[in-house]
Amino acid sequence: MKLEGKVAVVTGGAQGIGMEICKAFAKAGAKVIAADMGEMKYEQENVSYFPLNVTDVEGCKKFFDDVVAEFGQIDILVNNAGITRDSMTRKMTDEQWNLVLDVNLKGAFNLVRHIGPQMETIGGGSIINISSVVGVYGNIGQANYAATKAGIIGLTMTWAKEFARKGVPVRVNAIAPGYTMTDILKTVPQDLLDKFAQMTMLKRLGQPEEIANVALFLASQDASYITGQTISVDGGMRL
Repeated sequence: MKLEGKVAVVTGGAQGIGMEICKAFAKAGAKVIAADMGEMKYEQENVSYFPLNVTDVEGCKKFFDDVVAEFGQIDILVNNAGITRDSMTRKMTDEQWNLVLDVNLKGAFNLVRHIGPQMETIGGGSIINISSVVGVYGNIGQANYAATKAGIIGLTMTWAKEFARKGVPVRVNAIAPGYTMTDILKTVPQDLLDKFAQMTMLKRLGQPEEIANVALFLASQDASYITGQTISVDGGMRL
């Protein structure tokens, strides 16, 4: 089992892509903490639910302390929590802009500022940041979301350098999913889903399990020489 004996934290782990990552990690032998504001919609052996608002600075510190106290250490962190508040730039409100930046970008920082140094102390670890194809190519009506997902890529490269500078194998990578069939997309009209599918080389949308499989690879020693990278999992999509 690839993650036997490892402790993994997955933000936004109550549903969607985060849920599938939690399941994949648990099946691979890890003890998994699904951190989320929302209610957990599934049961999986070796997955524990912790309520967490990633925008809460003090709450993130307490969460870190509580997890380390209960599980001993954190070997893997997946920064998956994210939201959208779409609007054309000329109509976007300060609230829409600030909320998306707080959750998607600052939320990752709030945890890595504690977990990254802890990984240095324990001798290694894997941080996986969930970006988006929108962070690579941009998208109309998503200036706030695109800015955060591009920022996640910048943080990934920075943290890969910072936390390995002492020779400790703390690896930091990002995954940039394309359109993936989570519950959110299930509310989108079929004609739009068909249009999104035609924008990919594989002519279909992704499944959450396919994102989780890449996260599992990056979390494991199979990816021991990969760091500072952004892996697109988008079926060859171009916006």
